[in-house]
Amino acid sequence: MADLPIELGDGLDERLARILDVEAKIPRTFDALGPVGGRDVLLLDGAPGIRARQLTELGARVVFAATDTNARIDAPDGSADVVASMWPAFRDDCDAIWHEAGRVLRSGGRLLVLHDYGRDEVSRLRGDLPDYGLLSRRDGPYLRGGFKVRVVHCFWTFASLEAMATFLGAAFGEAGASLAATLKRPRLSYNVAVYHRTRGGLLQPTR
Repeated sequence: MADLPIELGDGLDERLARILDVEAKIPRTFDALGPVGGRDVLLLDGAPGIRARQLTELGARVVFAATDTNARIDAPDGSADVVASMWPAFRDDCDAIWHEAGRVLRSGGRLLVLHDYGRDEVSRLRGDLPDYGLLSRRDGPYLRGGFKVRVVHCFWTFASLEAMATFLGAAFGEAGASLAATLKRPRLSYNVAVYHRTRGGLLQPTR
């Protein structure tokens, strides 16, 4: 699990963390689809960081578990109300890990998976990613596996146009500088998708 959708290095990750989803729409969506408040939430391949803190602030009892090369989750059977994964690296072969998540979840538990969705200004910086097409298709690994999807319209929000241009140029080179030159407000549209599924169908969220 990652705290951020992309690793930039050179001190840029900390700057990205400060400007990504300042409205906290992502954790609030997790709570709407879980919920997470007052529940045992297992973060796959996670560690203490921004996302864990946000969920804890919403009342979640957050724990972490690693996955191995055989898609085994290091957690007991029926030990979590919610299993969550943020920007996971696995793609086409995710069926095995989600089947394993069903073992870890209690009856009626919720599986929540966050990915970039694209169709936004940020995607113009990153090229053609599977997240922007394959994952959200009906024949993709999530929707064919019984997941529903909630698209969340977020932003990368900067203090000024100058701060935005400086960051985008440093992080994305010419592509970032070119995009910054076209923008009239100090923020970039950024869409994410939360894929969600219930184990046992007992806890259906309000859509």
